[in-house]
Amino acid sequence: MTDLLQTASSHLIPTDPHASRERHHNEGHGRRLTAAFEALEAFPVMAESRNRVVRLFENGEPSTADVVGAVEGDIALAIAVLRLANQVDGPTRGRVDSAVVGVEVLSPATVLSIASRARTYDFFERTGVWQGIPERFRLHGVATQRAADRLATETGFEFRDRLMVTALLHDIGKLVLVHAYPGYPRQIHGDARTPEERLQCERRELGVDHALVGGVLARRWGLPKSVAHVIETHHNGDCEGESALVRLADMLAHYFLGDAITPAEMLDVAKTIEFEPEQLRTVMYDLPLPSAGSRPRQVDPSPMSSREVDVLRRLAKGMVYKQIATDLGLSTSTVRTHLHNVYGKLGAMDRAQAVLIATERGWI
Repeated sequence: MTDLLQTASSHLIPTDPHASRERHHNEGHGRRLTAAFEALEAFPVMAESRNRVVRLFENGEPSTADVVGAVEGDIALAIAVLRLANQVDGPTRGRVDSAVVGVEVLSPATVLSIASRARTYDFFERTGVWQGIPERFRLHGVATQRAADRLATETGFEFRDRLMVTALLHDIGKLVLVHAYPGYPRQIHGDARTPEERLQCERRELGVDHALVGGVLARRWGLPKSVAHVIETHHNGDCEGESALVRLADMLAHYFLGDAITPAEMLDVAKTIEFEPEQLRTVMYDLPLPSAGSRPRQVDPSPMSSREVDVLRRLAKGMVYKQIATDLGLSTSTVRTHLHNVYGKLGAMDRAQAVLIATERGWI
């Protein structure tokens, strides 16, 4: 961990021999960062996030999908779950990179315990310590997460569960800088308007940027390298893959929330992930609109066989038994048997209920 802190603080120490008189001042940056890392141990869960987790358990243990959704909607809760899950002995130790795996490793009941015991923040009951910071960070984090999820769907990105974490936590380095430098961000960013301009101000004034510091913090917390790397590199000009996807999602979130964005920069990043301008225009138009039509993610394991899923998907499209049989090369009686098995596995009374249950769980 000392090496990681030195990685960040070394950027703050001048190499010019004539600047030795400033060395003492700049070495103080490392101490500021260390103190800020420690302060973030108390970063609060949103009170409503805690309440929603508690409500999930009012009628017994909820589905894994519902618990994962609650974890992915709160920065502090997601951090707490991932940190604890990565400490559990076993094959997943140090490799838990998503809320899905985190909840599986810990169990929904453990998530309830984490949420119930966590420090909380309420917008209407502010304290002098955090003021509006948790709320602002959650708004931007969730907006970036939503944009990243849409981009993942459009591009067929494979690691969607991990992306929900990297998109949500991409700006955690800003939390460090807020604590380390009382004038951050207003005094550091000055008149800078776009994310690129603000990043340059950070590098010029502090010698580091929030992305680099965020990567150091993620490693300090024991999060996997795959997560820390995306957080650390998402603002790099040559970033690619998941880092570029998060960078574009970050730009879309700023656009969605009414902040200034450089169009040329956005097009360049989109090109990196092979996202065409016309696709980007569609996403920019759609993001402020309700997302009720988006396909749920499959979190809970499906009890159905692949053939049963094939049959149920066609039933959901309004096809009758004979059409399904012809489409799949089966007999009508076989289709009827598959659907009978599906109803039993899902606890459904009829086809409508079976389709509804499977759709809500993301199985079809």
